[in-house]
Amino acid sequence: MPLSKLQEYRQIQATAKMVLAQLPLTLNAQDTEHSIAEKASQLLQERGYPDTWYYQCPALVLLGSRSCLSISGKNYFASDEIIGGKNLISVDLSPALGDVWGDFSRSFAFEFGTYAEFPKTLEYKNGLQFAAQLHAEMRSWVTPSTSFHSLFSWANVRIRESGFVNLDYRSNVGHSIAKSLEERIFIQANNHAKLADVGFFSFELFVRLKGGHWGFKHEDSYYFDALGKLKQV
Repeated sequence: MPLSKLQEYRQIQATAKMVLAQLPLTLNAQDTEHSIAEKASQLLQERGYPDTWYYQCPALVLLGSRSCLSISGKNYFASDEIIGGKNLISVDLSPALGDVWGDFSRSFAFEFGTYAEFPKTLEYKNGLQFAAQLHAEMRSWVTPSTSFHSLFSWANVRIRESGFVNLDYRSNVGHSIAKSLEERIFIQANNHAKLADVGFFSFELFVRLKGGHWGFKHEDSYYFDALGKLKQV
């Protein structure tokens, strides 16, 4: 892939990360999915990314009673349920610039009416830590020849073994970063394409602790460099 194209992907992904670092600091207890989505979209627009590749859903926000809801952006409508004093907010950003896609999601905690970078609630701490840990484990073993099926199987076993539930309605854990929605292929059972067959792929977790109340999202995009080393975009 030309270096200039790789830089475009890095830039759009860096912008999404920057937005989700800033967004929690702008929220208060009266914010809703709707207002959070508007704030996220505005932050993306201010940084030069007014468009989205994911239907008409640049920011898919879930909180409160919908924390564990698995829904396509095609059918998503933001709710007016407020954050309140304690909540978990998940935001999935899908900015686009031409045929370059960004894809980045995180969950963050709200405690005592404000954003908690280091939450005290045990379920919050365990969920956020596990999601980050699984990404680190994935990076330690996948190779260009690893199949989408193998990554799917490994991730779902690790989720179950660790006392969590995969909330994705198809149990998928990511997809290729393509140039159209129809071209995407998913990290799902019986997809024996190799990870190196696509330019970029997302590893996307959406999990809940067994018996828990909150759904945790953690998504990053990856690619293999010329030496076959896995790199985060």
